[in-house]
Amino acid sequence: MDSEQHGQEQRGVPRTDATPPPPPALPPRPPAPPGATAHPLVTWLRMPRPAAGPGIWRAGHKPRAAEEPDRVPTRQLLAGAAVSALVGWLLWSLLWNGYLGQYWIWPLILITPDGQFQSTYFVIASWTYYAVVLTGIVVFFGRLGGWPELLRRARAAVRQANATAAAAEGAPPPPPESDPALWPQLRADGAVAAADALAAELREGRMTDVDYARIDHAWRTGRQRAEITEEVRTRGAAACAHGSGARDLPARAARHDLPLRQVRIGSAADSPRNPYVYRGAGIALEPAVLGTSAVVVGPSGREPSEGIVGPVIESLCLQALAGQAAVVAVTSSGSAAPQNRAFDVVLRAGDPSIAHGLDLYAGLDDADEAAAVLAEALVGDLAEAGRDDRWAATALAQLLGPWRAVHGRFPGVDELRDLLDDEAARAALRAALDEREATAHLRELDAFERRSAAPGGPAETLSTRVALLDRPAFHSFLAAPGLGSAAGDRSVFSLQHLDRPVRVRIDLPERVHTDASRILSRLVLAQFTVWATSRRDQSVFAFLVLEDAVQTITPHSLRGLQNLRRSNAGVLFSLRNLSDIPEGLRDHLLAAVGCRVACVGVSSWDAQHFATAWGTEWVDTEMVTHRQVRAEHPGTKVWHAVRKMVTGQHVTTKSVTMRREERQRWSSSELANELQTGHAVISLTAVTGERMPPILTKLGG
Repeated sequence: MDSEQHGQEQRGVPRTDATPPPPPALPPRPPAPPGATAHPLVTWLRMPRPAAGPGIWRAGHKPRAAEEPDRVPTRQLLAGAAVSALVGWLLWSLLWNGYLGQYWIWPLILITPDGQFQSTYFVIASWTYYAVVLTGIVVFFGRLGGWPELLRRARAAVRQANATAAAAEGAPPPPPESDPALWPQLRADGAVAAADALAAELREGRMTDVDYARIDHAWRTGRQRAEITEEVRTRGAAACAHGSGARDLPARAARHDLPLRQVRIGSAADSPRNPYVYRGAGIALEPAVLGTSAVVVGPSGREPSEGIVGPVIESLCLQALAGQAAVVAVTSSGSAAPQNRAFDVVLRAGDPSIAHGLDLYAGLDDADEAAAVLAEALVGDLAEAGRDDRWAATALAQLLGPWRAVHGRFPGVDELRDLLDDEAARAALRAALDEREATAHLRELDAFERRSAAPGGPAETLSTRVALLDRPAFHSFLAAPGLGSAAGDRSVFSLQHLDRPVRVRIDLPERVHTDASRILSRLVLAQFTVWATSRRDQSVFAFLVLEDAVQTITPHSLRGLQNLRRSNAGVLFSLRNLSDIPEGLRDHLLAAVGCRVACVGVSSWDAQHFATAWGTEWVDTEMVTHRQVRAEHPGTKVWHAVRKMVTGQHVTTKSVTMRREERQRWSSSELANELQTGHAVISLTAVTGERMPPILTKLGG
């Protein structure tokens, strides 16, 4: 029996009583189905970002030539190619069918020996000759009709379509040493385990672009790398988190490229008004250009707010979550700024639910410096009328110094008003100074009283302005450290914290308390300028957005803008009209900022200021002159008459003259009358000095 079974096995018959062998092990399951694309964030990080000038959206940007090539329009090229093909086909048809005689085959007859016209040699020579003639016709009419250029464009279109399809399907990853999804910087620095952990978080979709930008920024800016590595090991993509714990905004309304810190605000119109190199390119804002400060003018309010201001605030809030920026947004009702949940600190006058109050003195300890900031807010708008605001700073310092010497703090709004108005309050302060034998402060107080007693003294003007802030709506909004009764249970926020990535929103009651809101806008601007320029650590980009900068621009604030540029800080002023600022400061404002935006609807008066700021450029103009041709001979006269009857025009000769002349980049008439809805003219300057000329831009990220 055993031998029989052995024989069956030898013949290929399996044994019936043997246990079948186990199946082979299956290969490991792939992490994704075949052909599946990478995670969207991985694809986004791998997108090419070629170098470009300031203001160019670099993600997927395709650089263009500096000058527009002399190209025939594709439609005209197609028409010419079709016409030349028809003419060539007609000529060949006429030759082949003998309508033009037999002259064209004489060369064939001349090269054929006698007696060979019925031979195979003649058949081969005939077809060769016909092919040569046909090739000559095709080459001649092909060049005449632009067939080579048409074929080049067709091949380029096919390559572009293939590239687009490849991008949609997912391009192959770059080499590991340059693949941002594999964290090459960490690997180069020896943190291979942390790089592998972060790459896995990114690949599996547990990381946001904010996480990527935050960890990458922390690693590159010299933070303790051992600490970062430990956080990555324990917390993964949540390492190095923002103080609020947030890893993204509740919602986004614009397109952002956080690795480059850009926000897309629109695209350059494909118009002859724009230089060829910019046409069709995306237009973006980033700290490199916002650091020169910006002014946005638009009467409608929609284009500046939704197209510029809102995306900028949103971008800086995201950069703050990545540890790269600090933003203070001064807004009003109907603002396009992100919702309150996108901010760490929200201050709103008259709202008891808000947990913060604004430090009236910005955390300053020096009485003279605090007085200068407060004077700029109270009477800075009067300086343009011929009155220097140093008188106000001196008067306030003569009150703030003595008060601080007695109470150890600066006075609140109501206490400051009493000092300005009430002699009894100053007498009580004098008595307290006498007890402390503060002779220097007594002299300061005496000097204030002498100046206030004189006609036109400072007390009346300052008291009038302080009274605008001494209203119930602002009692819990404005406070001074140590003055618990003014702020109630609220904590006091100071702009001295601009050296950390903080997000602050300050809502002002512009419609109800107009004058007080403008004083507060100047106060925030003055405090921001002081602390942004005096920070010890200026690695964090500090930015202030004034959504309604009416009567905020003063001579002192313009001088402060020049210092912000070298302090990694900037300001954005949004205005409905340039008439919202004093006339003598309009040109100075446009000269002080590096980014200028004129939205649709600007008046011709405002447009004139922009046209002057943008200057002129050299252009080549073409002058065409038509001169009527007078016929002398009867035949020519008849021919001219026939042409006039057919065309309806006299026979003329054309003379072209080229001239180089200097013209305005944008005239006031063009800015005021030719801009369409949703468009703006934008010029940008980087902190390095590079400039983007005024570009007609269609807003919308």
